[in-house]
This record gives sequence, C-alpha cells and structure tokens, in this order.
Amino acid sequence: MRVSEPRVAPLEEDQWSAAAREVMQPFLGQDRIFNIFKTLANHPALMRRWMVFANHILGKSTLAVRARELVILRIGYLCQSGYEWGQHVLIARGAGMSDAEIRSAKTGPDTPGLAEFDRLLLRATDELHADAHVSDATWAGLCEHLSTEQLMDLVFTVGQYNLVSMALNSFGVQLDEGLPGWDV
Repeated sequence: MRVSEPRVAPLEEDQWSAAAREVMQPFLGQDRIFNIFKTLANHPALMRRWMVFANHILGKSTLAVRARELVILRIGYLCQSGYEWGQHVLIARGAGMSDAEIRSAKTGPDTPGLAEFDRLLLRATDELHADAHVSDATWAGLCEHLSTEQLMDLVFTVGQYNLVSMALNSFGVQLDEGLPGWDV
C-alpha cells in the first residue's frame, strides 16, 4: 500500500447521503461492501457514471477472462496498487489461473517459458503504461490472436485499471480483509 491510512475515508452505510444510498443499492445485502465502493460513496455522481464503464470492462468485455485478468494484474503491479493486485489475484484464481501465471504479471513479458499470447498481452500493457501506445510489432502479434473488438477492449482494460490504480493509490484505499498481498 502506498499510504497506511485512507486519505478519503470509506463511508459506512450510516454515513451515506441519499445519493450515495441510491448508487450503493446494488451492493446492499451482500456479505460485505468493498472499501473501493465505500470510498467512492463520497462522490456518488462520479461513482454512478464510472460504474457503467467499469461494469463493461469487468463483466461485458470481449476479452477472455484469463487475458483480462493477466493485463489487470500487470497494470496493477506496474502502478504498485496493492489493493488492485489483491482483488484481482482472487478473481484470477477463481478463473483458474495458477499462482505461477499470476506471478508472471509481476515479472512481465520477458518471463521465461511464457506462451507467446501472454507475452504479447504483458508487452502491450507495459507499452501502454510507459508510452500510452502499443507498438506496431506488438499490435501485429496481437492481431493474430484477437478481433478488433478484443483489441479495443484490451486497450480500454489497461486504461481503466491504470485509472483505478491511480485512484486507489491516491485515495489511500486500504485492503479489504482477506485480500492477498504482493507475496503471491
């Protein structure tokens, strides 16, 4: 975690405004509400609009779940977002990824033994993070594996989780109970 205390306090249900209560409605009745959402409850108008995009990226993207999670883990690692990393380690495991596959998101595209497609996904993520652009060589390689929609979803997935990592790190969103740390 970049900071040890929240800079933007996560709001508990009894602290929510009427607008926050409305936007948090889908989360009520769940076992728990994650700190990211309790933090975003401070700005319900932003949260409402952001959730539309976030829901596309996480639930309606044309990318296969494994590919999506690999690039989310990589951008979370590159941004040193411990919260993002921990949440998506659990999602990646739920999608059947091994800890070795998850660790490749830390070591990146030059990890020995990576499949070419994984190498391309990680390289594209690195390039977007470093230069806001996928190189011609990486793009050409990805075109052998992905459709136009999937290529678009890839770029927007990296961008979405870069943005989320910036927010989590800057707001000081703390790990939810049970999230793994960097030691995967």
